Amino acid sequence: MRTVRRLLAALHLFIGVGAVAGGLSALLEPTGPMGMSTDALVNAPFETFLVPGILLFGLIGLGNLASAVPALASRRWAGYASGAMGCVLIGWIVVQCLMLADVVALHVIFFCLGAAQGCLALALLALEGLWPGTWATRAVRSLRRGRGAR
Repeated sequence: MRTVRRLLAALHLFIGVGAVAGGLSALLEPTGPMGMSTDALVNAPFETFLVPGILLFGLIGLGNLASAVPALASRRWAGYASGAMGCVLIGWIVVQCLMLADVVALHVIFFCLGAAQGCLALALLALEGLWPGTWATRAVRSLRRGRGAR
């Protein structure tokens, strides 16, 4: 379980730092972050990278950095936070690919990182007995034990 927590924390920190840097770049230079032209936003509902930069910085960046804390602090609910951030990252990448009408290697890499976050989060929840299937299993077992004792 410790290994899963460490892997999740490392993923959160890696993704969080990268997203904070990318989001900050878009906030500071919304018309051309890191040399990207606003021409790429042809299918997007924005004219500049300001709104995506805010979302990237806040939601993906700060969200992942915040989710590293419960993973490192061994909180029982860390799997839920990690799973949520994995889903958010996957959704972000899918929407980004649709808006930019392009898929590049970084999209594939970060999609896979989000999927890894989700899978590790599921593993952590299962190991801690917090996955809904484990709740149902415990409930059924306790009901059977209660009936057998009568």
